[in-house]
Amino acid sequence: MNKINWRWHMLAPVFAALLLLADASINLFKLPENAIEDALLRQDARVLSAPQGVVLIDIDQKSLDAMNPVAGPFPWPRSVEAEMVEGLEAQGVRAIVFDQYFNEADTFQPDGDALFRNTVARHDNIYLPTLLLRDGHGAPLSRLAMIAPGLHLQAGAPLALAPLLLPLVTRPADWRGGLGNDSTDSDGIQRRQLLFMQRAGWTLPTMPARLAHDLGWPLPPGDRFILHWYKPGMPHYSFSDIYSSIDQHLSSATLHDLAGKVVVIGSSAPGIADPRRTPVSEQDDSSHVLAVALANLQNQQALQVLPLRPWLATALLAWLLFSILRGQQLRFIALQLLVLNLALVVAAWWLVHDANRLTQGLSGLLAAWWVLAVQALLSWALRRAAYRHNLIVFNRFLDPGKAQTLIARDDGGRCIRHRRRNISFLQAQLFQAQGPTQEYSADDVFELLNRYVARQTAVVFKFGGTLDRARGNAIAAFWNAPLSDQEHARHAVEAALYMASVLDDFNQDSGSHAPQLSLGIGVATGAALVGLLGPADQQDYTALGEACDLARGIESLTRGRARVLVCARTRAACGDAFEFIDHGHCLVTGQAEAVQVFEPRRRTAP
Repeated sequence: MNKINWRWHMLAPVFAALLLLADASINLFKLPENAIEDALLRQDARVLSAPQGVVLIDIDQKSLDAMNPVAGPFPWPRSVEAEMVEGLEAQGVRAIVFDQYFNEADTFQPDGDALFRNTVARHDNIYLPTLLLRDGHGAPLSRLAMIAPGLHLQAGAPLALAPLLLPLVTRPADWRGGLGNDSTDSDGIQRRQLLFMQRAGWTLPTMPARLAHDLGWPLPPGDRFILHWYKPGMPHYSFSDIYSSIDQHLSSATLHDLAGKVVVIGSSAPGIADPRRTPVSEQDDSSHVLAVALANLQNQQALQVLPLRPWLATALLAWLLFSILRGQQLRFIALQLLVLNLALVVAAWWLVHDANRLTQGLSGLLAAWWVLAVQALLSWALRRAAYRHNLIVFNRFLDPGKAQTLIARDDGGRCIRHRRRNISFLQAQLFQAQGPTQEYSADDVFELLNRYVARQTAVVFKFGGTLDRARGNAIAAFWNAPLSDQEHARHAVEAALYMASVLDDFNQDSGSHAPQLSLGIGVATGAALVGLLGPADQQDYTALGEACDLARGIESLTRGRARVLVCARTRAACGDAFEFIDHGHCLVTGQAEAVQVFEPRRRTAP
């Protein structure tokens, strides 16, 4: 990783640190955390069977229709609730919990209120809810002390007031129960059940806390707990079915099944229900939520939080950044992260189902995916930048079509690396000019050389060569790097012969008034070092080594001998592709011993 790339890759750690800081300051992961927790609870609710100790009697639409001839439209006279209470008590229920508020007297049917009041007074296991309002006239909080005696609650100022919805239909001595307030998160979903509320220095119990105290159920720590949901099938009966059996003095299996149970009486009928959004339903009923809370407490299934945030997120991001900075492939990191995701989710589900523990911190998985996505986007941008840079560099010494193909198949990075290759090197030199060069201006000379270089460069690309340099009257090229070429010697010789014929055409096209150019070409085959050389913004792909020096030396021998000369290795590598004329052994600059050179010629047809 070069210095520039290293700086760019530091963006991923910076982004991860910002995520952790944002979570610590503004609770950034709260929404995704809630979504993950909801998904776990929905999954668990598909398999977790509801206990049988809590029963829900529902005033549903069926009950409204069936009770209309008997009790009229809802709200019914409270004598109906009184008869239901007496019938349930006759079955030996453990407790009756109303999810209805009895704060206003029925002025049209006061006898029903009186019957209900007397019925509640005769039994000590009937629980009526109280509601703490946001606005309204205050009532003394001390009046709540009689609702939950024995809880040893913290008491504030004796004269403290709060707007309370009290069960005024019954006598204060029978105000047995607790608050019916819910605990809704900022997104409007009820995930938790309140146990206690604080108001003006008073600690006020909710209905589940009061039931747990009276019935000897252990309370979880804190002032609330996360609800543990059950699959459909919680014991549930229509109010009208139970009332009909009681009213007609029928003995049924349903009634007998209520013995020893905690009975919750609430409503789900449209218009009278108190709908709640929960993790398992977009429209649940408050009575069902209350029944679930009581079942959680009775069976010690209330969910407690394993507070792994921000530790899990920090550990995940640290592992991810370590893997990135080590240079591991992103696809391999993504595969590891996916496996880790599955393992953590399975472990979290097991903790919910079997240990009643909800893992908080799984949103760290999402944070890790975010960082990985940023890193992938950054890597893509760096690869695109490197692709464009390499394309510009390679287009200077390769045929543009081959350069694009080379880089597109992701060989560019490997081919650019410095390495030792066996190549064939070609050195072409304009060494003589005949004609009126004195009459040519500097512009004319450069225009002539530019046209010459353009034509000869096209020849190099035509035969698959790599242009090493094309400056003024000298052109150098080589074969078998960066693109592999098994017949690099033959292609180099073909290019040399073609360059000689191109020069003839060039001289003819230039006309008699232009100087006539002469050319010498040397080709040598051997080992060389190939790779990028030069400043980062001005790099050239070049070759260095014995073959390059030998080709330049052989080119200097062409004067007076032949246009094209090659070394013995090149001649051997070409096989029978050409005819070769032996020009003997010659001393070459930089070579300790004389070098045997050959003149290649195209084979003539027999």
